[in-house]
Amino acid sequence: MAHVTITRQDYRAAVIGTGFMGRVHARAIAVAGGSLAGIAGSTPERAREAAADLRAETVFDDLDAALDAANVVHVCVPNHLHAPIALAAIAAGKHVVCEKPLATDAETARAMTEAAQAAGVVATVPFVYRFHPMVREARARVASGRIGRLTLAHGSYLQDWLLRPGDDNWRVDAEKGGALRAFGDIGSHWCDLLEFVSGDRIAAVNAQLATANRRRSGRDVATEDIVTLQFATAGGMVGSTVISQVSAGRKNRLLLEISGTEATIAFDQEQPETLWLGGRDQNAILMRDPEHLHPDAARLARVPAGHAQGYQDCFDAFVADTRAAIDGQAPDGLPTFADGLRAARIAEAVFASGRTRDWAEVPE
Repeated sequence: MAHVTITRQDYRAAVIGTGFMGRVHARAIAVAGGSLAGIAGSTPERAREAAADLRAETVFDDLDAALDAANVVHVCVPNHLHAPIALAAIAAGKHVVCEKPLATDAETARAMTEAAQAAGVVATVPFVYRFHPMVREARARVASGRIGRLTLAHGSYLQDWLLRPGDDNWRVDAEKGGALRAFGDIGSHWCDLLEFVSGDRIAAVNAQLATANRRRSGRDVATEDIVTLQFATAGGMVGSTVISQVSAGRKNRLLLEISGTEATIAFDQEQPETLWLGGRDQNAILMRDPEHLHPDAARLARVPAGHAQGYQDCFDAFVADTRAAIDGQAPDGLPTFADGLRAARIAEAVFASGRTRDWAEVPE
């Protein structure tokens, strides 16, 4: 076999958006060996306040300045701004990392995906729960047949940060966040994880949407707080999930459980160091130990067993794999704009089902 030399390119990033996600992206860029050419915020003043903490070289007054200074653009702004910024970056030949949901509708997500493909740039979406080592272990065990023929999947993604009527955020506004809020924000993560681990795809959904707080901060709310979802997959699984941003005490609890004819496997994002393995004769808890994991899982285990890894580690690995893709490699499991488009199509089917209270097909 001929030796292939990988040329490591500069990773000079511009981060657009300086809130929580912008800060997570900035740290991951540094860990990946990249440099933060600069940042842009909702106002120049907010960007200047964040610059030192993010270790940004400069503050950009406009998008054109960011595009001139960087070869990778990280889009970390409210959802309705994703498309214009990402499309401008793609048109300028820049690689793009765009927060999810990729767009507020599937047609725009399709246009973004096709533009990135036509331009030949790397365009990724941070479905970062894929980068937990124990998620990769679960995926490897399903693929090897150790779970058997898959029959059932269920779980939930529960938060409480919008529990009270006084809790508010731009995501609540459908014009900024999109018609689906809880599902678009966190339900998309759950569905992506299900399809990633199982290797199967959701074919049809039956959704119920509910808004617990009809008014927030003195204004009417149109977006949902809760989604209950039944689904059927192309491979023959049936299942359900519950998505909520108003479940008191649940901070960021993503739970995925998949059953097959031989075993059951479960992953809890708030307990990411372990997998629960269920069997007819006995159950087991598998700890993250890179010495005993599938190679794809061990690759992401950056510290020895007993030294906990978490959310930021996942993000660091995601950006590192994005950089590897820019360098011409093909990291397994890297979520791209095509995965963002897939999430947008599932979301539109969920919204349609919630309106009609009937099953809706998910287009490929």
